[in-house]
Amino acid sequence: MLRVLAVDDELPLLEELLYLLRSDDRVLSAEGASDATEALRRITRAVESGPDGPDAIDVVFLDIQMAGLTGLDVARLLAGFARPPLIVFVTAHEGFAVQAFDLKAVDYVLKPVRPERLAEAVRRVRALLGGPDGTTAPAAVPEQRRRPAPEAGAAERAPEQIAVELGGVTRFVAIADIAYVEAHGDYARLHTDEGSHLVRIPLSTLEERWAARGFVRIHRRHLVALGRIDELRVDAGTTSVRIGSAELQVSRRHARQLRDLLMRQATG
Repeated sequence: MLRVLAVDDELPLLEELLYLLRSDDRVLSAEGASDATEALRRITRAVESGPDGPDAIDVVFLDIQMAGLTGLDVARLLAGFARPPLIVFVTAHEGFAVQAFDLKAVDYVLKPVRPERLAEAVRRVRALLGGPDGTTAPAAVPEQRRRPAPEAGAAERAPEQIAVELGGVTRFVAIADIAYVEAHGDYARLHTDEGSHLVRIPLSTLEERWAARGFVRIHRRHLVALGRIDELRVDAGTTSVRIGSAELQVSRRHARQLRDLLMRQATG
């Protein structure tokens, strides 16, 4: 059972979040804090009391834009704790997602909060803490780990689209429209001609899954669609590629393989 602290400086939103959390059978207790200072005081007391103490907190559901210290400021401060609680950001703004995941957030829930989306965030927290959970199995990453190696012809049977969630709306992005992918910890940002989309899938998983579709690793941070490369540049021993207006560095370990692949593609 989870012990939760919810933090939001807008009282009606805080009360609604607490109501939803307390309605979840997996939540033992849910308390609220209306500003970052109060939240830090409670978290410090929780850490000092230990994981089995009366003030213990397992996870903080944290707003980002607040008066005074922001939620991101709080998360940075918690990074200095020996055993900080987990963090789920709850915000009305999608633009902070990359920073949030760089701070090792478990999840990023957009307002207005939907009960089913909040329930998924609780499930992810429970999975990380190792508790039993009766909800549906986690999707993308664990499922991929259990999947056997692709057989011949797997590319034809593989999905042609990838689901992207934004503000409670699920969009389906065609894999053929993706020019390159950028790593963000356990997440990946998909770049298309129209924009970019953040998904909760590690780059290594997409590298394995999309190899048969012509995606190749060029750097620890980038996976590119081979057919979308416009130029290969070598300058003073540094290799890079241009994809549209983006110029991406190629690591030394991948440079020779990439040149060979491009030459084979050019000669048919």
